[in-house]
Amino acid sequence: MSVGIVEEKSVTFDTELRLESGRILGPITLAYETYGELNAARSNAILVTHAWTGSAHLAGRYSAEEQKPGWWNEIVGPGKLLDTERYFIICSNVVGSCFGSTGPASVNPKSGKRYNLSFPVITVRDMVRAQRLLIDHLGIERLFCVMGGSMGGMQALEWATQFPDRIASAIVLATTPRPSAQAISLNAVARWAIFNDPTWKKGEYRKNPKDGLALARGIGHITFLSDESMTAKFGRRFSARDGQFDFFGRFEVERYLSYNGYNFVDRFDANSFLYLAKALDLYDVAWGYESLEEAFARVEVPIQFFAFTSDWLYPPAQTEEMVAALERLAKPVDYHLIASAYGHDAFLLEHETFTPMVRDFLDKVNRLTG
Repeated sequence: MSVGIVEEKSVTFDTELRLESGRILGPITLAYETYGELNAARSNAILVTHAWTGSAHLAGRYSAEEQKPGWWNEIVGPGKLLDTERYFIICSNVVGSCFGSTGPASVNPKSGKRYNLSFPVITVRDMVRAQRLLIDHLGIERLFCVMGGSMGGMQALEWATQFPDRIASAIVLATTPRPSAQAISLNAVARWAIFNDPTWKKGEYRKNPKDGLALARGIGHITFLSDESMTAKFGRRFSARDGQFDFFGRFEVERYLSYNGYNFVDRFDANSFLYLAKALDLYDVAWGYESLEEAFARVEVPIQFFAFTSDWLYPPAQTEEMVAALERLAKPVDYHLIASAYGHDAFLLEHETFTPMVRDFLDKVNRLTG
């Protein structure tokens, strides 16, 4: 069953948040959605954290006419993995994004103009500090679980290490303790694509720099897939619309990247793309600590990790490094390596591969927390 028609909410906090950079951001608006009901003890809340270009629209539809439901609709709803008859599900849009939360596309109340590049550089840790404001606003002292993949998994790790007393468990999918040089280099090339678009105008554009942003998205999209999945979907098939020896003729995979890239321009802001890419590159769960073990020494709750065999953006070895560190500290950790051909996006596309393990994990946490 679906959660049906849903409504996006927002709240503005008239406060100033000190960021990791030392700069101050405020006031802060967060867009969010909720599904299900908070129980009397306020102990059944699960925070689902989104990835790079995700939003608070986790499940359901805004109207009967909306064709595409929320981004993880398949696992949220009555009787589903995140059972809305049992749990109160929350998803908030991160600061820095462009889906209702404060970001570079927002109006700076001090100037009356869009922030654009005057917006401060943010980190994943800053995102989580802002999320804590929302959780406090909702009157929740302790989250039952924080669950997310990719950048969402980074947020779950930050909750587990920075606010260990505020959560009862965490589920981390397709995530790294810190992006590799290769991951950073791919984001760097995507940034160049935007920087080199003359319509970007150093962030002062009136309309999205479509060619630069579409190319940046195309580069990013390649990293979400795998060689096996691209071969199965496209192979070396040439577009039926083009002549094979036309200079501008394209393979089907080229047409696919172009289609997805230019569709992306209609729904995402270029400056937000840049700021969130920077946050990904800067991420290090051990930031401010001497080692991974020192950071994970703060963990007080069970964490379940998932990695996917064909994920070359954040490969399994990076998840296994975190699992090994937690095991050395005798922390409660559960790890599953999922065989998949879908690459980094497997956590979004193959929920059935991890649903049984997540359900068992949540049941175990329920027994532990009473």
